[in-house]
Amino acid sequence: MEIESILALSMFLVAIAGLLAGYNVAFTLGGTALIFAVIGVEMGVFRYAQLNSLFLRIEGIMNNNVLIAVPLFVLMGVILERSKVADDLLHIASRLLSKVRGGLGYAVVLVGALLAASTGIVGATVITMTLIALPSMLKRGYDVKLSTGVIAASGTLGQIIPPSIVLILLADSISNASARASLSGSGSGAISVQDLFSGALIPGLILVGAYLGWIAFNAITRPASCPAYFDPDEAEEKLTFREVANGLGAPLLLIFAVLGSILSGLAPPTEAAAIGAGGAVLLAGLRLTDPQQKVQSGLIFTGLIAAILMLVMTSAFDLRISRDVIPTTDQIVIWITGALGMIFLLGLATGFYALAQKKQLKDSLTSSTEITAMVFVILIGASLFSLVFTGFYGDELVSHILTNVPGGKWGALILTMLVMFVLGFFLDFIEIVFIVVPLVTPPLIMAGFDPVWLGILMALNLQTSFLTPPFGFALFYLRGAAPASVRTLDIWKGAIPFIGLQIAVILLVACIPALATWLPSLTR
Repeated sequence: MEIESILALSMFLVAIAGLLAGYNVAFTLGGTALIFAVIGVEMGVFRYAQLNSLFLRIEGIMNNNVLIAVPLFVLMGVILERSKVADDLLHIASRLLSKVRGGLGYAVVLVGALLAASTGIVGATVITMTLIALPSMLKRGYDVKLSTGVIAASGTLGQIIPPSIVLILLADSISNASARASLSGSGSGAISVQDLFSGALIPGLILVGAYLGWIAFNAITRPASCPAYFDPDEAEEKLTFREVANGLGAPLLLIFAVLGSILSGLAPPTEAAAIGAGGAVLLAGLRLTDPQQKVQSGLIFTGLIAAILMLVMTSAFDLRISRDVIPTTDQIVIWITGALGMIFLLGLATGFYALAQKKQLKDSLTSSTEITAMVFVILIGASLFSLVFTGFYGDELVSHILTNVPGGKWGALILTMLVMFVLGFFLDFIEIVFIVVPLVTPPLIMAGFDPVWLGILMALNLQTSFLTPPFGFALFYLRGAAPASVRTLDIWKGAIPFIGLQIAVILLVACIPALATWLPSLTR
């Protein structure tokens, strides 16, 4: 084995060891890269001049329009999480399904899916549902393993159901890999976030159906594990229209606005993320405003209606603005849209004021900034790691290994998925996306696999990593928020059936690629 290959392999192993030891991700990747760059220079197989392109890579990251969606979607999720949207959703869903055997379990899954499509933050979703739903499920006689498994699995749906930060980061990595593969005559060029969002929709819904099916199976075969529950006091307390509209209708409206604008092609993901962030501020303001403050509530509600009308009008009319004479109908639409925009901005300002009044604005912005900074610093560290690793011809080494795996391209795919699955036991999804995906994706695309289908398989695999004991992050979040009476071993056992369902859905999508590629083919 040549010295470059030895250094590339050693560099990868040292980085993994550093991450497993608990060191900071960004500094582990960047520090490992710099150390091995110095070693390579001393051994005469690397030049410092090769590091000059790092500045171009950083500039490319900062100018990447796709990545602008990350802070906006993070802000949307944080604001909705702090405005107690999950509390309202669980309250309403559990009340509606209280008489059904396993109804509370169904409610947890459905709320997990709605939160995934509106917030996409796994930790917040799992902790919130653990604090709210788990005590109620245990009180009503639900099996502890089933209860913890349902909550942990439902909380991870935010990784596969769009809008998902995982899908945005995967789209960027896979798009770069596909562009590299297209230079050699393979691949299909750039892959957009819209492609992965639309490709993940059907597998995500299948996964929700699988979770619901598992609860139904338990309700039939083990009725005592998920009993029906009827509280006469709750039956007398009727749900009001305002409760249902604010608690259930508002998140659905936001989901429709964000996903509808992306999948219909009305707005690119970045602009849709801005719509989502603005909508989250309006909904949070409406949720946090006291009913007695009718003027403030009215301004926020009017801003929400104005935002919806703007979306409808821009989708119904073709606004042709050029140096030529603008048709009269378009002029009218422009003026109306401008007026609606002013009303929307007034409602948005009122929503920010409501958040500030409840002392949620500063915390939301601080939390969003911290998460966004973490993602981008890791991305810069990963770029430096990738630059040095490529300088040692590590990409060619990975390609050589995958090309010579028994079983051809399918053997290479199986090996890749197994490696990602095992790494998911120990590493966070961001680390896997930034380290493993850029290395293995180009050879797989050059072998003939569809990039969108490949991305969805990887996303499903990464979602599974949140549930795998002993280091699954969803299990950590649940353990931290669960009562002391719930044993850690029960949490692990509860996750195992849902890991099996995840693997079954991965195999299903692998055998029927159209589940991931059909919808993107319609939206392109």
